[in-house]
Amino acid sequence: MVRGTIPRQPAKTGRHEGARRTPKPAAPPRTFTPKALAPKPAPKMTPRAAKPVAKYDPLAPERVREILKRLDERYPKATCALHHRSAWELLVATILSAQCTDVRVNLVTPVLFQKYPNVQHFAALKPEELEPDIRSTGFFRNKSKSVVGAARKLVSDFGGEVPNDMEKLLSLPGVARKTANVVLGTWFHHATGVVVDTHVTRVSHRLELTRQENAEKIEQDLMRIVPRERWIDFSHQVIWHGRQLCMARSPKCAECPLESLCHAADKTWSTVEIHKAAKP
Repeated sequence: MVRGTIPRQPAKTGRHEGARRTPKPAAPPRTFTPKALAPKPAPKMTPRAAKPVAKYDPLAPERVREILKRLDERYPKATCALHHRSAWELLVATILSAQCTDVRVNLVTPVLFQKYPNVQHFAALKPEELEPDIRSTGFFRNKSKSVVGAARKLVSDFGGEVPNDMEKLLSLPGVARKTANVVLGTWFHHATGVVVDTHVTRVSHRLELTRQENAEKIEQDLMRIVPRERWIDFSHQVIWHGRQLCMARSPKCAECPLESLCHAADKTWSTVEIHKAAKP
């Protein structure tokens, strides 16, 4: 072997001397951000409880006041539609109006009172004698007994005068609270209760002012929510409303001033939610 320089052997590591090395990428320069300027983590949001929706209360004082206000605006001079010139004539007309229209009664009573001018004339009759004169009002046999019986009671116990007292009026044949309230409120201007007839019953149910079916219980409910000084006018206004707009069939809801306050199930037109239980 020729003496000289011995070539270097490859390194055991596998790296040959003089081989090119790939440089590592340089780390990005560090930047210094003061704590005051560093972005703060977003605060954790706790979901808020939804505000409870106010429960609908058909008997809320503000709703009742609004109903009364709108009735005043629509029927400012509402009064009893039965024609009469005395408490006795009003009493007779009210008895005859049961299950009969006021229009029909007003056609019958002028002839009736011309034929029998006062309570004494009625007291002298037999019920059968009165029947032909009131036949067109319906249920004429029962009505004849009631009118003649009331006349006899007035002559024998009250000097022929209609008393202005609820208890005494209720002692007369054929007189219940509805009739007594009509006479006391319309003639004597005594607010002793609310007149409850078919119109008042229907409208009160549609407006959800009562759920009762019995007339006396309906009256008690209305007396609790309507101020006493409004009982007489309220009765007349609701009766007029029931005749003109809030009829039993096909009520004129589009013309009704109470429409936005009414959720009746049988409305013919509505801008508010319908309540299935609000029905006549």
